[in-house]
Amino acid sequence: MEPTCLAARLLEQEARALLTRLNRVQPFAVRQTMVPAAMILPPAAAAIEHYLAGGRRRLRAQVWDFIGWIRGPGRGAPPAEMQRRFTLLRLGLNTALAQLDLFDEALSQRSDAATGIWLSGLDLAAQDALRLREPYYQAPPVICYLHRGVGGAIRRARTRLPGGGQNPASIIRIPRERMIGFGIASSLVHEVGHQAAALLGLVASLRGELQAAAQRAPAQQRLAWALFERWIAEIVADFWAVAKVGVASTLGLMGIVSLPRAFVFRMSLDDPHPFPWIRVKLSCAMGDALYPHRQWGQISALWDGLYPVTRLTASQARTIDLLEGMMLPFVSLLCGHRPQALRGQSLTEAVSIPSRAPQRLSALYEQWQTRPELMRTAAPTLVFAVFGRARATGMLSPEREDRLLGTLITQWALLTTPGGAAAIAASGHPADPDIRQHMPMMPRLIPAI
Repeated sequence: MEPTCLAARLLEQEARALLTRLNRVQPFAVRQTMVPAAMILPPAAAAIEHYLAGGRRRLRAQVWDFIGWIRGPGRGAPPAEMQRRFTLLRLGLNTALAQLDLFDEALSQRSDAATGIWLSGLDLAAQDALRLREPYYQAPPVICYLHRGVGGAIRRARTRLPGGGQNPASIIRIPRERMIGFGIASSLVHEVGHQAAALLGLVASLRGELQAAAQRAPAQQRLAWALFERWIAEIVADFWAVAKVGVASTLGLMGIVSLPRAFVFRMSLDDPHPFPWIRVKLSCAMGDALYPHRQWGQISALWDGLYPVTRLTASQARTIDLLEGMMLPFVSLLCGHRPQALRGQSLTEAVSIPSRAPQRLSALYEQWQTRPELMRTAAPTLVFAVFGRARATGMLSPEREDRLLGTLITQWALLTTPGGAAAIAASGHPADPDIRQHMPMMPRLIPAI
């Protein structure tokens, strides 16, 4: 048989074999084993299935086009040209499978009922963290999953996926060790902040304003403005977290960056994150600008005690002095920033929430002691904020927080499930059974009001 004919027959068979493998890829809806309460939110499921199914349809059409070409006009083409075209198809299949695996990693954890239900509850909390009072953007679907390690991460919606195409949903990775306490709120809402910043175009608009500020500043201040510009993506995400969950964000951040002293003061010009010591200070300064209260100064002083500014190199000491001196002007610029997407409003006006003021949070927790039904109907980010403040003031123990928050996260998941609301009502005591009993006061991180 002529080499050309042999190549045509072989590659046609390989293309048809590729189709059989492609046809074995099934929608997640028919192959994921999870209890209803662990399922991702319907908009997220629909967006993912629509995106992946569209990719498979396009690839299937390309394979049939290749088969038609190799049976007809391409039958006399050089074998190398046949192979080139088939190789592109095979790469397309690998891309489709890689994108499938990307979402499969996030969804397969839902098969564990306990983990899956919690992740579903966090999906709802993340959607709440994306919400603003005004409709400045259309929030994309969000999917949460667990990962080893100490840092969270996000693959933002509408960013390029491996092999091409836009991600149809935000995929947020939560470290397992952050799954309760301050950390769950801090990590989750910080990652949501990255998505919100992208939707509003905050990083690009703030960089332009910071560059202008640096040009106007005296020479000795320009390093500070340059560092703030380098770190602005992470700072904006921290700003979003403080605005949404208050002191829970700062205390959760302290838990993440509480490392050996050398790492806390390590300054790397290549790192997009502020070094840990200054990052906590910035969180306190942003909190005080958004929700003025003495708690921020007390936490800042606590951080000074945990990591005193001693035994530093001369360069480190000068940089810290400069950044601390420029922190208030920087935070003022950040809070007053008016990007085009906010239609004339400042960041503070758009993002801050009156109910997150420390005094209001403490009052809400006291009210929830006798009216637990109010806790069950509160927005997830408000729950995170109230519990963070209550933990900080010693009104809430870590053990009780674990019970309450675990129960509430499960209820958030049930609210997205057909019949879930009825199941909550039928349970009779969906909140912590001993919520009406006062626990012994815990040691305070900051004084009570």
